[in-house]
Amino acid sequence: MKVLLIEDEPALSTSMQQYLEQQGHIVTAAYDFPEGRDKIAEFDYDCMIVDIGLPHGNGLSLIQELKSLDAEAGIIIISARNALEDKLRGLELGSDDYLTKPFHLSELNARMNALIRRKKFHGNNVVNFREIKVNTSAQVVAVNDTPLDLTGKEYQLLLYFIANQRRVVTKPALAGHVWGDDYLYAGSYDFIYTHIKNLRRKLLDAGCPDYIQTVYGTGYRFSD
Repeated sequence: MKVLLIEDEPALSTSMQQYLEQQGHIVTAAYDFPEGRDKIAEFDYDCMIVDIGLPHGNGLSLIQELKSLDAEAGIIIISARNALEDKLRGLELGSDDYLTKPFHLSELNARMNALIRRKKFHGNNVVNFREIKVNTSAQVVAVNDTPLDLTGKEYQLLLYFIANQRRVVTKPALAGHVWGDDYLYAGSYDFIYTHIKNLRRKLLDAGCPDYIQTVYGTGYRFSD
């Protein structure tokens, strides 16, 4: 999951980012309103975690900007305030959930995962594509009920392909989703080719048809 974390407290932001990355998420951090606004305009995210109180602006205004772009990101508000009006205003603007500080990082992760399941997989913990079964809670994959050994990046690629099955996904979209902002400094997409080649080989060796179709000059399509 590609996550944008907008939190101005450095210690809390660092601990949240480190924990979420340990859970397999790709996390980009912003620390104030202008930086958060720039990230929203520049990239697509699966989930945005935003503090209401930010330097140089308000987190609720960022939610409004995100919604004006017709972005599909799930939105979780975090705030030290426990005022009902903040929660209601956030929900009215289109946020999906609200957490009051302090909170357990495990609860944040669980809410993020539940949010993405609702938005992309109709609330299911287990996602199926033909003979492929993905348990998103355990982050394990099986083909015809036989476990498939994937690296973290291969797992993220497969889940992204299944979530966007039968659509053409561009190389920049793939790179941004799985590698976050780091792909901007790569200089080429060779690293994507290597991971997709390995994922394709593992799926073929497990008995799958070749679902990963190259769309020349654009990207890939995951389709039967």
